[in-house]
Amino acid sequence: MSDRPQRTNTYTADPVTDRYQECLFDWLAAHAPLWNQINYRRRQQYFDEDGDVWDAEYTDLYDKYAPILGKATCQQLARKNSEAWRSHFELLSLYRDESNQSVTEKPSPPGYWGNRDDGYELHGLVRNDLYTFDWNEQRSTVEFGVGDVLEDRYDFEHNERVTLEVRGDPQWRGDDSRLELIYEEHADQLRVQHPVRIQPDDVQEQRQDAFTHTLNRENTTQSAAIDVGANNTLAIVTEDGDTAVYHARPEFERFQAQSDRIATLQSQLPEDQWTSARIRRIYDERSRKRDHSQNAGIKHAGEWLLERNVDTVYIGNLTDVLETHWSAEVNQKTHAFWSHGQLVTRVKVTLGDVGITVTETGEYKSSSECPVCNSDTVTRAGDSFRCHNCELEAHADVAGAWNILQSEVGPMARPAALSADRGRDAPTDGAYWQWNDHDWTPADFGGQSWSPDQPSVSEPVSSQPG
Repeated sequence: MSDRPQRTNTYTADPVTDRYQECLFDWLAAHAPLWNQINYRRRQQYFDEDGDVWDAEYTDLYDKYAPILGKATCQQLARKNSEAWRSHFELLSLYRDESNQSVTEKPSPPGYWGNRDDGYELHGLVRNDLYTFDWNEQRSTVEFGVGDVLEDRYDFEHNERVTLEVRGDPQWRGDDSRLELIYEEHADQLRVQHPVRIQPDDVQEQRQDAFTHTLNRENTTQSAAIDVGANNTLAIVTEDGDTAVYHARPEFERFQAQSDRIATLQSQLPEDQWTSARIRRIYDERSRKRDHSQNAGIKHAGEWLLERNVDTVYIGNLTDVLETHWSAEVNQKTHAFWSHGQLVTRVKVTLGDVGITVTETGEYKSSSECPVCNSDTVTRAGDSFRCHNCELEAHADVAGAWNILQSEVGPMARPAALSADRGRDAPTDGAYWQWNDHDWTPADFGGQSWSPDQPSVSEPVSSQPG
């Protein structure tokens, strides 16, 4: 069972009655105190030089919380806390591995879900066999049980369960996993995370159902390369010279604004406090918006590649590149907003599910050498790339992807839509894409990710990732 791929459906929901809503919020509010007490005992062991987090005893807490949550939910909460600690130790191991640059900041141990003064996160769990979905064209619902105390408090009849109306369609079909309910106070919205485990042979078929195009192996297939970056999420070049660029500066500006808001709120906290419920909500919203745009971009790119019958993709591995930090803003882009490892993993999963083979390859100097003459006498400023030897002018990330592809498949034709400029070489066929909070659409003028504070193209600058 553990080897079966897991995918997550996401919905929004509302309780179908006021009574269920009051019961739901009481049930959600009891999760955080239990999480915090389990986590406190494990943190005490963690910071004790002779302690072991797995020796922490917490089952006595079930007697207090099971009447509200149900014993099965208490066990699920403890299991999720164990998963958080295992993830922490995995990240800590990567951080301590000097040969691995995917984790450059020391990870913190799992934190608390709020406190009594600032409020608790409203986050609930339901074991996979204790909820039921009812899908209907008019109204879909999910039902689950609560503890005896809440059943008595809200006059539940025999076998009555909390019922939520669900909005959204399941993208993935499979065996139910643990259900998670998250109430987002800033949006006044209840989000439902519904993971399912899928038979390995079914993943590709289900993924293809969500795509318009599929691979046609009876026709000629081709390869492509992807340069992943922080200024441009993806820059793609195919063997036929087709290009696509998904620029990310507007999303980074939003991410940066939320980061500044977090820093301001943290500066206002008491000296012995480092976070609050409001700060955690902004963190969550910041990450979710970033992930949404990136995931949608990868799916859009998958369609674009399938339309061109691409079956092999090479993607840059930035282990060497990420060792150099140029500025605080670049650090924030590469290690917080960009989340390179997460992005590459998502590319591998999404494209792999539709039959495209994804291979990581070296990207060192891919954007600081000319793809035409191999000269390193180049200037890169923002998206603009210029070779002073052969006078090539190109989009820096397209040049990077071009270099990656040529290193794998050999010399190829000059990409048709190559320039980052607004001038004669700017593409008019939608090769440049921008995010509008919902979809990736053709960029205005078909243009570049440019900002007025970029250095002039004539000023030599250090090469840096996308």
